[in-house]
This record gives sequence, structure tokens and C-alpha cells, in this order.
Amino acid sequence: MELKELTEQQFNDYKDSCGLSSIYQSTNYYKVMNKENYDSILVGLIDNNNILAASLILISKSKIKYAYAPRGFIIDYNNLELLNNFTIKIKEYLNNKKVLSIKICPPIIKNITDFKYNINNYNNYYDNSFYNLTEAGYKHLGYNNAFEGLKPRFEAIIDLTVPYYILFKNIDKKYRTKIRSAENKGITVYKGDESNINFLFDQIKEKNPKKVNYFMNMYKEFGDNALYFFTKLDTKHYLDYLQKKLIVQETYCSYLNTTVSSKNKFNIKNTERKMNADKELNRLKRALIRSTKLLKDYPDGIITSAALVLIDKNEAYLLTNGHDKKYRDFNSNNLLIWKIIEYVSNLGLKKINLGGMTNQNQKKYKGLNEFKIKYNSLCYEYIGDLELICNGAKYFIYRKSPIKDILKK
Repeated sequence: MELKELTEQQFNDYKDSCGLSSIYQSTNYYKVMNKENYDSILVGLIDNNNILAASLILISKSKIKYAYAPRGFIIDYNNLELLNNFTIKIKEYLNNKKVLSIKICPPIIKNITDFKYNINNYNNYYDNSFYNLTEAGYKHLGYNNAFEGLKPRFEAIIDLTVPYYILFKNIDKKYRTKIRSAENKGITVYKGDESNINFLFDQIKEKNPKKVNYFMNMYKEFGDNALYFFTKLDTKHYLDYLQKKLIVQETYCSYLNTTVSSKNKFNIKNTERKMNADKELNRLKRALIRSTKLLKDYPDGIITSAALVLIDKNEAYLLTNGHDKKYRDFNSNNLLIWKIIEYVSNLGLKKINLGGMTNQNQKKYKGLNEFKIKYNSLCYEYIGDLELICNGAKYFIYRKSPIKDILKK
């Protein structure tokens, strides 16, 4: 057995034969990261011209080199002999390139839980995979609960093998209401292109460390498998919608005025209804004033939210999404996510990954978790990050030095 660098075709053929679906172990991502601060390498363990294991390896372009296999190796983690052989070759290969250590975050499932965090499925092979990795020399870096790792340890994934109208029915009722509300107000979802990505970046730059070129490159390198969606508010439609709502509400308030003035046993209840109706009437009047100004300032409409979706084999992956907070009350993001789910479902894909979540006990991210889980997704919990030391002497020297933090990346 020997470790060799693979061509893109060799890597793709092997990956396809394994049935793996991951944007982070793809030749598209390989090209993107070559434009970032990494050397991207495709390697495979070969025996008698057969590839037995493979991986995309990223090596940092820095004086202190570290490596990273995003979403782990393409290998059977339950085969200890194979894992040992691949690990020995990887360690030797990286040591020759003066790499101190390599980190991996394989998609080895620990648990799958439903929207109430009840265990829906437990991986019976998990303990064996964990044992094999530690036996092969990998150090498990702990079960992080938020976003401390290289990639999220929890992800929200939706099964698309049922019809999209069933998918909609399974969405939380409150979210279905928000989706319908967005459409009623004049929000429409469109497909865009790279010229629109700057808007998306402006909405996410405060929470995402990546630069705009990263998202541009992801869109370009994934080509037809990159989908950019955005929502737009039709300001004329919104004004018309509010005018109709206002007429209906004024009629209802007039009716309640008559009812309250009459003396009957339901007077107290009707008085409460009248007070609530007046509040809604005043809210609509304020909204009408706002909508009139929006139409004047933005006669061609307003872009309110956007998302970038990537496809790898039978899986869609929501790379990132964001919305303009000034227009959050239009529920654009809710409609956007649903329309993306509907779109990729009609493509015949098997699942959509809505991206990272956290452990349910992380109160800071309660809103994020709820937003993703309410689309009837399942929460996939993975093994987390592991590290393999390739050059022990230098590794421990740097761990004790003032620049040790680079090894925590």
C-alpha cells in the first residue's frame, strides 16, 4: 500500500463509489481553498491500483504548518486495519511536508434527534468508530456544544424523500403562518447570480469570519451546483395589501362600536374586542404610512434576504443566509428557506442540510436552533474534532510557546 496524490477525476470516481456527499470533501471545495491561505491536496491510499481511502487535505501556508481534513477522510472508520494503514501513511506524508498535526471532523453520527430533542436514531457503530480512531492515534478534542470546532458538531437536516407539500405540512404552524404572511405582503423569491452576493455578504459579515471573495469563489467553482436565492419586497403590492386590510379593519371597528354601545350581557367581552381592534387599526395606519414612504423611496422594490446553496450529489447544503434587519417583520427569511426546500425537493435531491446548530442547552443560540428545527429537520450530532500529531517533538515545543494558539485553529 502507498499514499499517492490523486487527480481530480480519480478522487471524484472514488468518492462517488463510496456514496459520500459532502461539499467539504469535493474537488470544487479543493479549488476554492487553493485561493484561500491553504495548499489543497487530494491523496489516496492505493493497493494494486485500487483506491482504498482518500481525502482532501488542506495545509496552512504559514511558518508553523498544520493540516486539516474538512469533514474527515473518505474511509471506513469501522475497519481498524485500513484506518491504521491510512493513518501511518498520512502521518509520514505530512511529516515530510513539515506539518505538525492534522485535525479532522468526520461526519460520524453519534445521535439523531427530533425537534423535541428526543433520540430518533442512535448509531450502533459509533463506539467502534470512536475506539478505532483513538486506537490509531487520534486524540478526541471533546464534545463541543456550540461552534468551537472546525465544523459544526450539530447540523439540521431535512429528509426530502417525501413530497414537498407534505414537507410544508410538517413545518411548525407558527412558521407556516409567517411564510404565508410574507407572500401576502408582497415578498417574492428569485434566483440570482454572483452580482447579488455582495448583498448577502453585507448581512452576514458581522457573524462570519470569511471574506466576500470566499463566497464569490464558492459560487464560481461549484458552477451549476451553486444556487443563489434572494427575496424582494414589491412595495406597490405591499401598499395595496395594507389599504385593503385597513378597509376591512375600519369596517370591523365600526361594527364593534355599534355592538359595545348596545346594552347586552356580552358588553364586557365586546369592549375587550373593541380595544384590541382599535390597536390593530392604529398599527395598520402606521404601517400604511411606512409603506407609502417605501413605495416612494423604492418603487422597484427592496431586496430583504438572501441565501447561497450548494449541491453535492443528492444533497443540498445551505452554506449561508442572511436578511436585512430593517425588514425582519416581513418574514422574508422564513419564506426564503421554505422556497429553497421546495426548489431542491423538486430537483429530486434526497436531503437538505440547513447548516450548523448547537446543543439544546445553549441558550445563546436558542433562536437559531428553533429557526432550523421548526422546519421539521432532524438534528444530527457528530463525533466532533480529532487531532493526529505528525511531528511530536516540534508539536510539543510549539504547544508550550507563546504562539501555541495557532495550533488551536
